[in-house]
Amino acid sequence: MRRHQTTEDASINLTPMIDVVFLLVIFFMVGSRFDSGSSGVQVNVPGAGDFRSLSRLPDERIIEVGVGGRVRLDGQLVTMDQLTDTLRQQRQDYPGLRVAVRGDGDSSFQQVAEVLQRVSAAGVEQMGIAVRGLRR
Repeated sequence: MRRHQTTEDASINLTPMIDVVFLLVIFFMVGSRFDSGSSGVQVNVPGAGDFRSLSRLPDERIIEVGVGGRVRLDGQLVTMDQLTDTLRQQRQDYPGLRVAVRGDGDSSFQQVAEVLQRVSAAGVEQMGIAVRGLRR
């Protein structure tokens, strides 16, 4: 018996080795730290003034004027003096306090005007009147 000897080309597949080397290069590039402190550029960093706490401002306060002169601040029944005192205190805590006044369609405008005067007396500068659009 005679064996056929075939000559096979001995070759090495270099693709996996190139992939590994490429990944090592990327790893060392990402993992290395470049020294940027020796740039020689002098920078004067500005200082900050006084800091105030970053507290969330309250949402717009809603005052509802009902029939019979009932006044509600955010759904709670209040007197006119309580309304003024509460808004004055909130205005001191949050200078940008906003107020919307809703008047009932059956109530008199005199009641709404009195509430607007009390809101103004409390020091609130941003106020508005909420109305419902007309239907055509």
